[in-house]
Amino acid sequence: MKQHFIGGRWVDGDSGQTLAVIDPSTGEAFDTLSRGNARDVERAIAAACAALDGPWGRMTATERGRILQRMSALTLARAEELSKLEARDTGKPMSQARNDIQVAARYFEYYGTAADKLHGEVVPYLEDFQVVMLHEPYGVTGHILPWNYPAQMFGRSIAPALATGNAPVLKPSEDACLTPLAFCDIAAEAGLPEGVLNVVTGLGEEAGAALTAHPEVRLVTFTGSPEVGAIVQQATGKRVAKCVLELGGKSPQIVFEDADLERATTFILKAITQNAGQTCSAGSRLLVHKSIHDRFVQQVAARFEQSVAGTPEMDRDCGPLINAAQKARVEGFLREARETGVPLLAQGKVAAGVPPGGYYVPPTMFGPVPRGHRLACEEVFGPVLSVIPFEDEDDAVRLANATDYGLIAAIWTRDGARQIRVAKRMQCGQVYVNCYGAGGGVELPFGGVKRSGHGREKGFIALQEFCTIKTIVQYHGK
Repeated sequence: MKQHFIGGRWVDGDSGQTLAVIDPSTGEAFDTLSRGNARDVERAIAAACAALDGPWGRMTATERGRILQRMSALTLARAEELSKLEARDTGKPMSQARNDIQVAARYFEYYGTAADKLHGEVVPYLEDFQVVMLHEPYGVTGHILPWNYPAQMFGRSIAPALATGNAPVLKPSEDACLTPLAFCDIAAEAGLPEGVLNVVTGLGEEAGAALTAHPEVRLVTFTGSPEVGAIVQQATGKRVAKCVLELGGKSPQIVFEDADLERATTFILKAITQNAGQTCSAGSRLLVHKSIHDRFVQQVAARFEQSVAGTPEMDRDCGPLINAAQKARVEGFLREARETGVPLLAQGKVAAGVPPGGYYVPPTMFGPVPRGHRLACEEVFGPVLSVIPFEDEDDAVRLANATDYGLIAAIWTRDGARQIRVAKRMQCGQVYVNCYGAGGGVELPFGGVKRSGHGREKGFIALQEFCTIKTIVQYHGK
């Protein structure tokens, strides 16, 4: 059974209740984890407060950075072990799991080397004054992780929090928390003081709710659905605490008539099949200029039909969905599309020999999708691509922005002026031109607008998100 990590030790949960750990590839339980409650969260926060009052609160940024760099080295040394754990917990192909562990290590490395680079400022003011601006940690920070990229998300959220001197309390998803728990041992071995990092496993409505409502938690980061994100924001808003939210997307791939179609095809397929489409930044809408629509869609469809979902060990294009509920949700979208007459353009396969209880859905491509249809507007969070033709540049921009989300967009064109012109009109947090995703992009600020959330993670700017500003005004006389 997996225990909580509180105060530098593995401890049993207060209630003694457990949750099953399910392998998405088989649908079978292979372990259990503690079902945390408000009392477990209280213990974790108390441990974090004690750590802030101890050596951690006095540690230099340089030493904090060295701990993170040691975490990176230890992660790489155990990469294969962690990759297998990640693949079994989430069902993703082994190659994707290995990449996720490499990216997690890169987060520790990046923020480890950046920890002592977040400088204060001297503010020009009146002649008789010296004014300095300092970046200070919030203190105890709360982190609620999703199930789609548990290893990556641990690094993305926890590394900048530690680099800036905060004491994180983490509630990973009950559907995928094994690698975040494994990173606790890595942190301890790297020299992180007891109580600085605490992990409580359990359900969102129990442990997660207690974390977001606690008065000692000064900042909360959450990645997940807009519906739950609104609940998190309400909880932090009641006590005037900060929250950073990343809440999904319905990201467009805009293909103009002068695009490199072969290159675009490769990226478009990967952007929707990676992690079985369970990615906030999945390129789930393919917008194609009418002059090339038929031949290009035919080209993409041919690739789609070759895609295969399988077990992690098969290492195919994608694995299963995370759980039975997610499979039922995605299949509901597929059923509605068929019932409403949306043409099926292509469908991949589920590999022969997969366990019958696994949560597999073959990659599927529909189009042309009516502009007001659910497939054109709502996040499916599965390997489902919606194709929509457009008339001209203005029409493409209207279509791209015609959802409640605004996370990522991609523009495929050789026209340099159009690249910038369209990118500036996109209502989203990231725009890719003739590429998509850029290999993880640890260095690239990430976040959205509209229902995709607010605040930024990744990149150097994440250090600022985890700091509050203190201005010191000193009168020194003439």
